[in-house]
Amino acid sequence: MDMQSSRPEEPSIGDLFGRLADDAKAYVRAEADLCKAIALHRLGAARNGAIALVAAILLLNAALVTLVVCFALVLAPAVGPILAGLIVFAAIAAISLLLILYGASRLKLLGGDEEERKVIAGEKKP
Repeated sequence: MDMQSSRPEEPSIGDLFGRLADDAKAYVRAEADLCKAIALHRLGAARNGAIALVAAILLLNAALVTLVVCFALVLAPAVGPILAGLIVFAAIAAISLLLILYGASRLKLLGGDEEERKVIAGEKKP
């Protein structure tokens, strides 16, 4: 018997690379499917929490409106209803303006601070 014929035929390099590519594609698909399943599971679990937070924000908004109306009603006997409304409006508008200025200054940080921009541009630190 010939020794060459008794050994099983070995796959070629091309066949091995083909199998490797197929296995790699299957692995990447499986990983992507796993990540997708995890994301969908987390989204489903967090959905009710997000709904509860939105409901809480709306209820808190209603409570703040009630508080503002109460402030105006308390001031109304002393200064009149129109002036009481204007005083409460001015106070709320001032607080809102401060919050807007603070929020806008914090949002500017999304673009990075001056030192970060210099580093990205390739300039050296002073």
